[in-house]
Amino acid sequence: MKLSVRKIATAAFAISLIPAFAVHAQQSATPQDSKSLNAATPKVELFLGYSYLRSVPAPADGNRLVWLNGGSTSIAYNFNRHLGLVADLGGFDNSKFRLAGTNATSDASGSAYTYLFGPRLSFRNHEKITPFAQVLFGGIHASDVTLSSGCTGAGCTPLPAENSFAMTAGGGLDINLRRHFALRIIQAEYMMTNFENHDTGKSASQNDMRLSSGIVFRFGGIDMPRPPVTLACAANPSFIFPGDPVNLTATAGNLDSRMNVVYNWSGAGVTGNGATATVSTATLAPGSYTVKCGVKEGKPGKEGIKPWELADASASYTVKAFEPPTISCSASPSAIKPGESSTVTASGLSPQNRPLSYSYSAAPGTVSGTGATAVYNSTGAPSGSVAIACNVTDDKGQMATANTTVTILAPPPPPAPPAEQVRLEVRLALHSIFFPTAQPRAEKPNGGLVASQEGTLTTLATDFKSYLTFKPDAHLILSGHADARGSAEYNQALTERRVTRTKQFLIEQGVPEGSIETRSLGKEQELTADQVKELVEQNSELSATDRNKILHDLPVIVLAQNRRVDVTLSTTGEQSVRLYPFNAADSLTLLDKKAPAPHKKAATKPAVQ
Repeated sequence: MKLSVRKIATAAFAISLIPAFAVHAQQSATPQDSKSLNAATPKVELFLGYSYLRSVPAPADGNRLVWLNGGSTSIAYNFNRHLGLVADLGGFDNSKFRLAGTNATSDASGSAYTYLFGPRLSFRNHEKITPFAQVLFGGIHASDVTLSSGCTGAGCTPLPAENSFAMTAGGGLDINLRRHFALRIIQAEYMMTNFENHDTGKSASQNDMRLSSGIVFRFGGIDMPRPPVTLACAANPSFIFPGDPVNLTATAGNLDSRMNVVYNWSGAGVTGNGATATVSTATLAPGSYTVKCGVKEGKPGKEGIKPWELADASASYTVKAFEPPTISCSASPSAIKPGESSTVTASGLSPQNRPLSYSYSAAPGTVSGTGATAVYNSTGAPSGSVAIACNVTDDKGQMATANTTVTILAPPPPPAPPAEQVRLEVRLALHSIFFPTAQPRAEKPNGGLVASQEGTLTTLATDFKSYLTFKPDAHLILSGHADARGSAEYNQALTERRVTRTKQFLIEQGVPEGSIETRSLGKEQELTADQVKELVEQNSELSATDRNKILHDLPVIVLAQNRRVDVTLSTTGEQSVRLYPFNAADSLTLLDKKAPAPHKKAATKPAVQ
């Protein structure tokens, strides 16, 4: 067949159309077209292009396919997105031929036709490009080869027409321009044939290489929805306390890198407009919260027009209530003497590390300090166990209390008094001193003491002076009384003379003046008739007969019982026994309601007391 020039011209024309188709496709494509390129898998793909066939290595012994130029076409039927079946036809013209038995070549004419079938695996994972791989099986027909007229010699023998098995394996890369057009920039394949070796006349295998490039027309197919935009939102951390920050993250999938992307957030305390946002939780009450997030893509200002261009999601987090603080405390030393101090140590803990403040209280005693340590002072507190409350409060007003105790030891007992002091205190039985009516007189203040009462005071003075060697700060307290017959003014002056006379007698017996106190009570604190009767009945020195006789004259006894000076010992508080000396020799003088006659007649008669 004499088709070499026409075939070459046809191939050249096809190649010349490739740039025009590419430019037209690029100018006509819209963003939506571009987005749809790989959204649909064509049912049929028709390839038309230029092909180059050459032996590898070249020249090769026995290979009649040396330099061949031509064209090829293939039609692929796609079963699904990736797997298809290909039928391939090619036509090639010889331009050179190696002379048999030499490495020389000669111009030649002839042709070869291929017819191949097999599977194709396409990788449609990107909108712009589609790589593929294929393995094809079939045959090849080579026409007779006629050498140029200038070729002479044994190697210039023409070759007859011949058929052979053929197989190709390789792949290519399509650039997707529009939905129905693509540019196959390269298709490279290994090709194996079984032509007869024209040097030996025996069957052989040849290794060839086929390179192709051209236009792909894509037909049919059903639009598959573009994978919609997906969105997932996360909140970290998912459990917080009021005031702790929450970080939000939006993760979108299936985004088109050429489109503008807009994120949006909504929820209590949420701020942010990108793929990340934060939540201010300072004012949120404890509970569960949900944050909504959204994403849209598209041209600026037109994001989210198509359903697959937007997505929504949500994330949740929980605000937990602040946990109250805890506290423990102790006191050291735990046992102290009255008036001593103890250090109180408190240990507060906030589960959320909130600021803490301390306070303390105790009763009795006082606690000073506002930090983790304080001091308990037991001044004025009685002996025994004292409870100390240790309080801790966080900045949210939540409080915890712990208690500790301090034992205040009882003071040691005073040392036992000397035996002589004890003997004196037992023997120092105090007796009231009784005076006759109206004695001592104002004109004779040093009188009035009868012999029995002087004896009582003498014994008291002797014992008290000995007692002062053990208790030098002891005092005798003298309290003067009078019967009820005189006026208040008269009785007050009379009782002052009685305590003064008693004090003077004690001083004369050697008792220090500074150890004696006097009190004039006048008509105050007088004994009643019932009190006097009780005293008489309790007097063990009286017989029953004497007691009845005395009680017969009770009014007289009441008057005599109130003409006295009582004695009190300051150190023990012991008061004198107010038993009237009925058995004394001068008891009648003391009982007489009339004042003793003076040595000289007074100008005026005083009121008897």
